[in-house]
Amino acid sequence: MQLMNAANESFEKVASYGLMPNMIIYLMSDYKMNVGNAQNLLYFWTAALNFLPILGAFLADSFAGRFLTIGIGSIISLSGMLVLWMTTVLPQAKPPPCDPSTNSCQSPTAGQYALLIAAFTLMSIGAGGVRTCSQAFGADQIDRRDNPKNKRVLESFFNWYYACGCLSVVIALTVIVYIQDHFGWRIGFGIPVVLMFLSSLSFLLASRLYVNVEVKNSLFLSLAHAIVAAFKNRKTSLSIQGSNVLYYQRRDSFPSVVPSDSLRFLNKACIIRDSEDIGPDGLARNPWTLCTVEDVEGLKSLLRIIPIWSSSIMMSVGFGSFPVLLAKTMDRHVGAKFEIPAASFGTFLVIVIVIWIPIYDRVLLPLASKICRRPVRLSVKLRMGIGLVFLFLSLLSAGIVEHVRRQRAVSEGFENNPQGVIHMSAMWTVPQYIFGGLAEAFNGIGQNEFYYSELPKNMSSIATSLSGLGFAVGSLIASLILNVVNDVTRKGGKEGWIASNVNRGRYDYYYWLLAILSFLNVVYYVFCSWVYGPLLEHKEVKEDELAMLRNTNGHEKEITT
Repeated sequence: MQLMNAANESFEKVASYGLMPNMIIYLMSDYKMNVGNAQNLLYFWTAALNFLPILGAFLADSFAGRFLTIGIGSIISLSGMLVLWMTTVLPQAKPPPCDPSTNSCQSPTAGQYALLIAAFTLMSIGAGGVRTCSQAFGADQIDRRDNPKNKRVLESFFNWYYACGCLSVVIALTVIVYIQDHFGWRIGFGIPVVLMFLSSLSFLLASRLYVNVEVKNSLFLSLAHAIVAAFKNRKTSLSIQGSNVLYYQRRDSFPSVVPSDSLRFLNKACIIRDSEDIGPDGLARNPWTLCTVEDVEGLKSLLRIIPIWSSSIMMSVGFGSFPVLLAKTMDRHVGAKFEIPAASFGTFLVIVIVIWIPIYDRVLLPLASKICRRPVRLSVKLRMGIGLVFLFLSLLSAGIVEHVRRQRAVSEGFENNPQGVIHMSAMWTVPQYIFGGLAEAFNGIGQNEFYYSELPKNMSSIATSLSGLGFAVGSLIASLILNVVNDVTRKGGKEGWIASNVNRGRYDYYYWLLAILSFLNVVYYVFCSWVYGPLLEHKEVKEDELAMLRNTNGHEKEITT
């Protein structure tokens, strides 16, 4: 059942990721959009794909449950892909071909735009249901009792889940993209529809075999209680803390806990001011005026990680779909006959991730530990910082390669011919994907580990959604940067950096601008990391050492840090 569920999302990923790489070419060629408008639309689509899973998590945890959320999401996503495929079949769904004699093109009508946006909207809503719950729903199928064998099965499931996800992206960026390039949009968009249909059908047919976990109190509602209660009790004095103050906490809390001193103003939400605040059953009469210490501490943990989370937004501000346009002007042949599709070069990024993880975990760390004669491990904050440095190198190298490519295009007489192929191998773009893959391997995976380890265990659903939220915000910021650059560089009737004719634009300047912003982001991350202080795992180590000394000597000894 676990692998069947992983296969379900793998089909969805192959279908959705297979549509995305070449989409900018489809919008420019068939919908007659300029490069700026097409990229902006894709940025908004990416933002929706990454933001809606958070709403899906809220619905699944609070009302619908995971199975129903995945099932409805699969059907909606299938509907969106079907609508998009219809734009390749129905001539009225998009503008007619340009008139070659007059070189004039018609812009899309309002109805044609509406149909296209409806397809993107449905796919985004569907992905919000499928990607939100698939991993957690698969883990639900495993017996959670305290059994070492079950824990090993759970670990194996997460490994296979990640492997299936990577394999899905590779297939999407190679097979699906190749079909689109060589057999046209109708077949290239039709295959994802078939895959999504098989995904939805297999998931629904196995409904009786799945374990459905009962919906409990919403974590999002608990956080809302803490925020509202702190605001309503804002006039409560905190000067009496540490004396005989009573704090409201969960019944199963043992030993009794008190709120931490960080962000003390939130502690007002859990102070019992009157005995009437607690009902006969021991529960708060009004959770909007009194919440538990645990809810307050969960909210504090979430607020504390926001600065570091914000530094990772830059990970999704990068290239957009521009590398696809640039690669189409370069020689993409490997050997005499095989030509790599322009949209498939993103596969190098995924391959780097897949190769680097086992080398880092199984080769480099054991070798370093053997040389140093002690366990060697890079802290999660250090790995996240290293990832941001690799992101800077990726953007810097992309700018250098694009600068050389543009000079070659001008010197070969292709300045006014963006369809011409220059005498420069597209393999020169591979280093930027290698650096990008290392950035994702260090920062992307480090983000998930950081959120999961620093947030309370009952906030695991939020922890797994934060990186997606960062991608959503990053896509919106990328759209803002693109529009500002367009507006500034087009003043005075100039072509502008982001031109539809890539040989006349200055994409190298654009990449270097992003590289500068990325470097400043590294400095910002270092500051945020310093302000954050020690990780929770370091604090737990000290507490374990203290407990061990107590048990050994019968009294507490001072531990120097």
